[in-house]
Amino acid sequence: MILSTLGKVLLIEALLLIFPMLVGVIYNDGTFTSFLIPVIALIVLGTPLSLIRTKYKSIYAKEGFIIVAVAWVILSLIGAIPFVISGQIPNYIDAVFETVSGFTTTGASILDSDDLMGLTKGMMFWRIFTHWIGGMGVLVFVLAIMPGNTSGAMHVFRAESPGPTVGKLVSKLRFTARILYGIYFVMTVVEMIFLLCGGNSFYDSVLLSFTTAGTGGFGIEVDSATSYTSYTQMVIAIFMFLFAINFNVYYLLLVGSVGKAFRSEELRNFVIIVVFATITISINIFVSMREIYSTFGSALKHSFFQVASLSSTTGLSTTDFDKWPSYSQAILLFLTIMGACGGSTGGGIKVSRISILIKSAFSDLKRLINPRSVVCTKFEGEVVERETERNVRTHFILWILVVIVCVVLLSIDSYGDLFSDFTATLACIGNVGPGLGAVGPMYSYSEYSYFSKILLSFVMLVGRLEIFPMLILFVPRTWKRG
Repeated sequence: MILSTLGKVLLIEALLLIFPMLVGVIYNDGTFTSFLIPVIALIVLGTPLSLIRTKYKSIYAKEGFIIVAVAWVILSLIGAIPFVISGQIPNYIDAVFETVSGFTTTGASILDSDDLMGLTKGMMFWRIFTHWIGGMGVLVFVLAIMPGNTSGAMHVFRAESPGPTVGKLVSKLRFTARILYGIYFVMTVVEMIFLLCGGNSFYDSVLLSFTTAGTGGFGIEVDSATSYTSYTQMVIAIFMFLFAINFNVYYLLLVGSVGKAFRSEELRNFVIIVVFATITISINIFVSMREIYSTFGSALKHSFFQVASLSSTTGLSTTDFDKWPSYSQAILLFLTIMGACGGSTGGGIKVSRISILIKSAFSDLKRLINPRSVVCTKFEGEVVERETERNVRTHFILWILVVIVCVVLLSIDSYGDLFSDFTATLACIGNVGPGLGAVGPMYSYSEYSYFSKILLSFVMLVGRLEIFPMLILFVPRTWKRG
C-alpha cells in the first residue's frame, strides 16, 4: 500500500510538471526538455508502483506517516531536477532547497536578485506553482481523486493536514478532500480576478495568486511585493489573511451555518491578534520612523501587510521590516512562531495549539490550587480530550527541541550570527521564509553552507508536516513489521 500510494504521487507530479512545460512552450523559453525528462522518469517509476496489488489494503497510522513523509521528500528531490537540467540553479543541493521551500510553502530562497531575474517564464512558474501544490497538500489531492475510500486513508489525511485535530467535513473522506480543494481553487481564482482588475498581467496575476493561496512567499520581483501598487498590495494582504483562516469556517458558510462559523473561538482569537498587532505596530513605526512613514495611513498599510504576511506564514514584504523598532520585530517574531489557524494553508504552531496550551496551563494551575476539583480544558465550546492535550504538548516540546538542535548546528556555519541563525530556524520551521538579520527580507539563504541548506530543508519539511511524520522516520520501530 505504501509503494502503491507513492506510485500515484509520482504520476501526479508528472501531471503537474506538464503545466510549467506548457508555459515554457508558450513563451518559447527553451525549458521544454528540462521538464520532459523528469516527466518521463516519473511515469516510468510511478506506473509499475501504482499498479501494485496487495491482499491487505488497510493503512494504519504508521503507514500513513511513512507515506506522507517519504512522498514529500521524493516530490522535492525530483521536483528540483528541472532547475538543474536547465542550468537555472545548477547546484542540486541549492535546487533541492528551493524546491523544498516551494512545496512546504516556506518561501526561503537561495536566489539573489540577478538569479531571480534570470529565471525563464517556465521555471518561474514551476517555482511558484510548487507553493500552490504544497498549500493544500498533494496527498489530499490523491485522496480526492481516489475511486473509493481506502481503509485507513484518514491516517494519511491527518498526517498531512495542519492542526491539532483533523476531521472529515462529510461522511466520505474523498468528498472532504474534494470540498477542500474546491474552496481552495475558487478562492485562488477570485484573487486572480481581483489582481487582473488592478492592471496586473495574466501571468503575474496567476503567480501572485499561487504564492498567496499557498501562503508561500516566493515573489516574481526582486523586491518581493514592494513595487506593486497599493491596490495590488491590499488585495494580496487581504487574501493572505483569508487563506490563514481554517477552511472549516468557509465550509460552514457554504452550508449556511453562518452563526456557527463566526462563533469559532480560533477565528476570534486570530482576528484579535491580527488587529492588535496591526494597530500597535502602526503606532510604533509611525512614531519611531516618521522620516519613512510620513502618514499614519502609510504606516497602517505596511503594518497590516506584514502582520498578514507573517501570521499567515506567507513571507512577502512591502518594506524592510528588519529595520523596524524592537517592539515591532518582537511582535513579528511572535507571529512567526504562532502562525495561522489549523486547517488553513498557513504554517507555524497554529492558533488552536497556542490556545489549547494556554488553557491547559491554567487548568493545571487550578488543579494545583484545588487538587480535588474536576477541571476540564475547553476549546471551541467543547472539552478537549486528554489525548489531544497530550499531542499538543508533545508537539510543542518536539518543536522546541528541533529549534534548539537546528540553531546549535547552524552555529557551526560561519555565515550567520546567533540571532540570524535563530530567526532562520524559526522562519523555516514556521514555513515563513524571511527572518531577521542576515536572512532578513532583503537577503537570501545563498551564503549558508551546503550542510546548513540540507539541515534547513529538513526543518522546513518538519514544520510543514507538523513534526511527527518526519521524526518518526528516524525511530527504528517504525521500520519493523506489525
